[in-house]
Amino acid sequence: MEKLKSLERLEEALSRLPGVGKRSAERMAYAMLDFSDEDLAEIGDAIKEIKTNIKRCKVCGMITEEEECSICTDSDRDESLLMIVSYPKDVFTIEKSESFKGKYHILNGEISLGKGMHTEHLNIPSLLERLNKGKVKEIIIATSPTVDGETTALYLAKILESYKINVTRLAYGLQMGGNLDYVDPLTLSKALEGRHKL
Repeated sequence: MEKLKSLERLEEALSRLPGVGKRSAERMAYAMLDFSDEDLAEIGDAIKEIKTNIKRCKVCGMITEEEECSICTDSDRDESLLMIVSYPKDVFTIEKSESFKGKYHILNGEISLGKGMHTEHLNIPSLLERLNKGKVKEIIIATSPTVDGETTALYLAKILESYKINVTRLAYGLQMGGNLDYVDPLTLSKALEGRHKL
C-alpha cells in the first residue's frame, strides 16, 4: 500500500528537526492525525509566530522579541567581560550555571568548510564594532571543542591579536561525578593541559 502524500510530506518536514529521525517523524505525523483542528491550528500558529516575532539582538546577535535582548539591556552585567559563543542555545546553557555575569556575543555558527560556513557568514563585524568602543577588557572564547569550534576559536584569536584585550578560551575538563576510566583520551589530554594549582 502506498503512503499518503500529505502524511509523507509532514514526515519529511518533521525529520528536518535536529534529533528527529525517520521513525520519530513518522510517529509524530501519525499522532497528529488524532489531534483536534484547534490543536493543529495552535501548532501552526506557534510556528508562524516564531518567524514573525523572534529576531536577532542588534547588539549581540541573541534571539529576542525586542530590539535588544534582556542580557544586553541588563546594567548589572559586567560590560568589560564578553563571552563569544557559536549559537543562542549556548547562552541558555551557560546561563543555567548562573556563574557568568558578563555579556555575550553570538557568532550564529562556526567555520565549517564542509558545511559551506565561512568567516563572512559569522557575526564578526558587529563584534569588532563592540570592541572598538573600548569597554571590553576580556574575551572568553566559548566555541565547541570540535574541529569546527577549534577552527573558529583560532580564527577569532588571530583577528583579536591587534586589540589590547585579554583573550581566553573556555577550559576543557572532566565531568563532575564521572570516573576517569570513562573519559576519552582527547578530553583527558585537554584536561591535563588546562590544569591549575590547588
